[in-house]
Amino acid sequence: MIRTELVGGPDGQDRCPWGASAPDYLAYHDREWGRPLTGDDAMFERLTLEAFQSGLSWLTILRKREGFRAAFAGFSIAAVAAFTPADCRRLLADAAIVRNRAKIEAAVSNARAAARLPEGLSALAWSYAPPPAGAGPRRAADVPATTAESTALAKALRGHGFTFVGPTTAYALMQATGMVNDHLVGCFARDA
Repeated sequence: MIRTELVGGPDGQDRCPWGASAPDYLAYHDREWGRPLTGDDAMFERLTLEAFQSGLSWLTILRKREGFRAAFAGFSIAAVAAFTPADCRRLLADAAIVRNRAKIEAAVSNARAAARLPEGLSALAWSYAPPPAGAGPRRAADVPATTAESTALAKALRGHGFTFVGPTTAYALMQATGMVNDHLVGCFARDA
């Protein structure tokens, strides 16, 4: 029998190991990650944050999340799509976010691409959600970094003009928005 890697949280409930490793992770794991999310602006926020996370710790992004929300107009696709070069310069000077020119420019470009989607970003992303998996992962090593669906989603997004999104970022988006449920078997949040 394969053992799971669950850890007990401060409330005694079993969680995915990363979910109990820091207070910021605990709240994100328990309330957001793996829970179905729809809405174009909400999906744009998750896609943008996943792109900014590339090469960094997710904890860094979580701790700067409110700064990102303020800097990117609450992740309103319409507002970010209207950002000008002056806005990009403002963002590069904003210590409340990750100041990476390529990622900032990608966020603005991606907002413009999202605004052009006839069906909306949420519908497009969810159209690539795989069918529900069987029993689910028992160990962190059982969780893939990419799948055929995330590869197809990344290709579709790029085909619509999105940048800074590859199969790994697309899979992280799928995890974050509940398109896949990668909570480990036995984690209280898996069936919550």
